[in-house]
Amino acid sequence: MATAVTNPLAGNTTASTAATAAQKAAATNKADEAGSQDRFLKLLVTQLQNQDPLSPMDNAQLTSQLAQINTVSGIATLNTSVQALSGRFLQMQSLQGAALIGKDVIVPGNKLDIADGTGQGGFELTSAADAVKVEVLSPAGRVLDTLNLGAQGSGTHSFDWAAGQYSTASNLSFRVTASNGATALTSTALMRDKVDAVSTAGDALMLELHNAGTVAYSTVRSIN
Repeated sequence: MATAVTNPLAGNTTASTAATAAQKAAATNKADEAGSQDRFLKLLVTQLQNQDPLSPMDNAQLTSQLAQINTVSGIATLNTSVQALSGRFLQMQSLQGAALIGKDVIVPGNKLDIADGTGQGGFELTSAADAVKVEVLSPAGRVLDTLNLGAQGSGTHSFDWAAGQYSTASNLSFRVTASNGATALTSTALMRDKVDAVSTAGDALMLELHNAGTVAYSTVRSIN
């Protein structure tokens, strides 16, 4: 179950929990590694004790088996190191995420942000378009206005719309259509939203946004 963090100090609690989990995992791996080495050595000693005196194990065989245990030990140590790094990375993400509370972020979404009579939104194009159209929609999906933005290059773009009497509370959305000649192009609508809280789900950092709900931190395009 995700543990919500609603302020920077709570972020330290999440980070501490991640660090403790990493320490426990490291201790468990050390115990498993020691057990594996002990079993391997017991088998090797038993094999040496019961080998055929007329055909004993040669040095190459013995060296090969000893090398195997070193390889197993090395892999276990590497796994422990990777898990420790993963725990520290989540800890750093949690601290960074807690600092985002109250800030605006740009994420995929089509809700129109309206302030001081101007509505703002954005979009991302995978390739250049010779025609881009933005339609402003009512909560029922009715087209209120259309913006013809003309040719646009690939990448991220923003637009302004004269909102008049509308506000963010009007819950307006927008739809982006892009084309190159007769070919429809892929576009991703982008919106501004405010971070209310952060949480962790497994090894991922999640943001609780005011309008869009829960989104992965990895989806954030920019921070305002």
